[in-house]
Amino acid sequence: MSIHDNRPQRTWTNDVWRPEDKVKPAPQDPHPEYIYKPEVLQTIEEKINELSDELRALSLDIHANPELGFKEHHAHDAYTEFMEKHGWSVEKHYHLDTAWKATFEHGQGGRTIGVNSEMDALKGIGHACGHNLIGIAGVAVSLGLRAALEKHGIAGKIVLLGTPNEEEGKGKVILLEKGAYEGMDVCLMCHPAPGPIGSVSLSGSLALKGISADFTGHTAHAALLPWEGRNALDAAVLSYNNISALRQQLKPTHRVHAIIEGQDWAPNIIPDKAKFISMVRAPTRSEMEETARRVVPCFQYELVFVNLGNLIHSEYRAAGMATGCQVDVQTNGQVFDLRQNNALGNEVANIILNKYGSIDYEWGIKSASTDFGNVTYALPSLHPGFSIPTFPDGGNHTHDFEKQAATIEAHRQCLVVSIALAGAGLRVLDDDAFFAEVVRTYEEDKEIKKYKQQE
Repeated sequence: MSIHDNRPQRTWTNDVWRPEDKVKPAPQDPHPEYIYKPEVLQTIEEKINELSDELRALSLDIHANPELGFKEHHAHDAYTEFMEKHGWSVEKHYHLDTAWKATFEHGQGGRTIGVNSEMDALKGIGHACGHNLIGIAGVAVSLGLRAALEKHGIAGKIVLLGTPNEEEGKGKVILLEKGAYEGMDVCLMCHPAPGPIGSVSLSGSLALKGISADFTGHTAHAALLPWEGRNALDAAVLSYNNISALRQQLKPTHRVHAIIEGQDWAPNIIPDKAKFISMVRAPTRSEMEETARRVVPCFQYELVFVNLGNLIHSEYRAAGMATGCQVDVQTNGQVFDLRQNNALGNEVANIILNKYGSIDYEWGIKSASTDFGNVTYALPSLHPGFSIPTFPDGGNHTHDFEKQAATIEAHRQCLVVSIALAGAGLRVLDDDAFFAEVVRTYEEDKEIKKYKQQE
């Protein structure tokens, strides 16, 4: 197969895979002659399938013991023990208390494949984003690749990172800043989601920035002396309404969503404290930053100087002014959109279409966000989605998805995408021309180039 292959890579149905469906995943474009070194891919497939029972037991153990971000102590120990049992060099508590690193190297002078395993769950709904599957996928990719390197005499290094707190704490961003991804030539991972039967999605994701505002006013008796108060809740509500008005002028692909929090509120007391927490999302990092600049004035105050004859008078104007409240605005970090490496994506698509199922560009985590986006800006990377059977209204972050993430069908699809990712990683290590195309694709990405030039 040419690394410039432009054959159609589409799913044969847009119907979402449901648990009751009788149709089984099937290859939608079988051309065995396009598979790169099929005997090596067969070694990967055989090894991952051989480990299926062990991997499923590990997945169900993680699923049954959900842990919130930066508290994944059981998962840390379970994964590191598993990798040590399989003969890997393991660094526990790697840069972060619940992060870890497992390394295997074969031969001399080879390139390095990075792989990620997520671990954290969601408050109240456990592994409703399927991180138990993401975790074992990283393990499967790594062990499948190792088997190929050893059996076929291919030089290379595999670095598997256990990455904590994707959901709230941006664990990969922290690890990236601490140097955990240095030395990797590419990095790979995957994510379950609703989608067509047996499909793997090469869609992107949305860039995200968190923006919060703390409003400070003054308490007062809400009935007797309300004019003595300055209502922080009103300030937060006005900000919410300002953003609602702004949405009409935003593109349909952009998102701004928010909540208002407070403490010690009572209906007979003018609230003196309120917190507004929002998230701004857009298809690219630059679009997200542009939209964030439009959101901040919805509640930000600015100090302006008004010349009143000989008196210079300062006053606050914007959302805080209407209520007389002070405003403290903070940005709470950001994650970037997924810059899916086209060359790596084509190789995964080739394997899936030939042997397992279909490819689509509309499902996956297209309208969600992930801290792996920052990794894709830093080095050539791929983060496909893979479909599992889901119920209506039972996508990611629901109780139904939490149940489906433990099914045997979800496990099988997790192994399928793991084989394809390992196959792409194998070609990076073994095919100089393909790796050059991976690097070229990364370096010519317009969004990546824009920010590289600013560094």
